[in-house]
Amino acid sequence: MWYVYFLQLHNGDTYVGSTNDLRRRFESHRSGHVTSTKAHLPVTLRAYIAVETEANARQLERYFKTGSGKASGKRFWPH
Repeated sequence: MWYVYFLQLHNGDTYVGSTNDLRRRFESHRSGHVTSTKAHLPVTLRAYIAVETEANARQLERYFKTGSGKASGKRFWPH
């Protein structure tokens, strides 16, 4: 199983990522081991989507990083 996940950063931004081990990846973010998020701790896991393949996860991650994808996400967790 693969996951597309959404983190709320301390500065209010949303980070989108994908992984096949959500617990390990979230702990990496929380402990400051991820370059893109370490300056914006603490982080909160807001949501995740489970999909069957890495290809599907990467495709969804790319979508949620686009303007349309960001707009869709804001409907679920407005700031």
